[in-house]
Amino acid sequence: MDFELSEEQRAFAQTARDFALAEFAPHAARWDAEAIFPREAIAKAGELGFCGLYAPESIDGLALPRLDATLVFEELAAVDPSTTAFITIHNMATWMLGTWGSEAVRAKWGAELTSGRKLASYCLTEPGAGSDAGSLKTRAELQGGEYVINGGKAFISGAGATDVLVLMARTGGGGAGGISALAVPADAPGVSYGKKEHKMGWNSQPTRTVNFDNVHVPADHLLGSEGEGFRIAMKGLDGGRINIATCSVGAAQGALDAARRYLHERQQFGKPLASNQALQFKLADMATELVAARQMVRLAASKLDAGHADASTYCAMAKRFATDTGFTVCNDALQLHGGYGYLSEFPLERLVRDTRVHQILEGTNEIMRVIVARKLLEGESDIR
Repeated sequence: MDFELSEEQRAFAQTARDFALAEFAPHAARWDAEAIFPREAIAKAGELGFCGLYAPESIDGLALPRLDATLVFEELAAVDPSTTAFITIHNMATWMLGTWGSEAVRAKWGAELTSGRKLASYCLTEPGAGSDAGSLKTRAELQGGEYVINGGKAFISGAGATDVLVLMARTGGGGAGGISALAVPADAPGVSYGKKEHKMGWNSQPTRTVNFDNVHVPADHLLGSEGEGFRIAMKGLDGGRINIATCSVGAAQGALDAARRYLHERQQFGKPLASNQALQFKLADMATELVAARQMVRLAASKLDAGHADASTYCAMAKRFATDTGFTVCNDALQLHGGYGYLSEFPLERLVRDTRVHQILEGTNEIMRVIVARKLLEGESDIR
């Protein structure tokens, strides 16, 4: 195993770091405080290829390995986890459309999405179907040359501010085998949006319910084949779990860097906080756990890139470990700042709020444990 990044990978990460410092850092606190969805900044990220990192070249994506994509997402998330998390969701939806979309769908939206000129939302979760995604009820009936869609989705990132919805809907019978994927124009007649949810974090991206009332889309907007939707969704979630884990790693690195600077700057009892051995030990533990999380995420990404048979299990382990670790490191960094960490003038309280939801979405961390335990108990396991 080679843990060292190539020069090309390092340069790509540096480009992302420079972009985040120039385009995100001056505005992230305001976007959070005023709940601004920064479409212009996301479009600028698209100009660098960050909106189509692993989308296929057929829609002008970069077709990068998932490992390389983590390098970009980590650097962006170190400054603004909320905006970065939306970019990762957009990347996932764009990859699905580019991989399984018809020629007509790819021609209509592909290059617009990879460039960041248009944005995509991913619509899987429903009010009654969260962890049990296979029980979703939104229905798409094929009538002539169109699908007619009825139902509703919940907790949809970007909803009401994006251009295309990658929708999971039931076209057949019950269970996972009856689910299909469709590309739906976000402004199609019959599509409506609920109020913008007031959230603990992730305030730079809107979250709304999406309702479908006799929404008509052409039959060629089907992604893949009928009944293939749940498989597409699960493939997307493997990458999505790596993505959100990476956002936690990035946020934790940003928090660790802030804490390290603060320990040098802040003086108490005539000495800098950095001279306090108890605080040195805390900082050392934060760094150690963060490095472990980063390497687990990169291992899972490598397994996914290689098509490893147990890639899904590694993705689940990485998601669980990195999102728990990332939140803890951010919270510990806030504690090291004392009362200042609780103030919005410092980034710590925002990083804590933004990383908390990572333990819930893309499959709760309890579900990640279920996935790993099932694999370990089903017989001989190569998880090691």
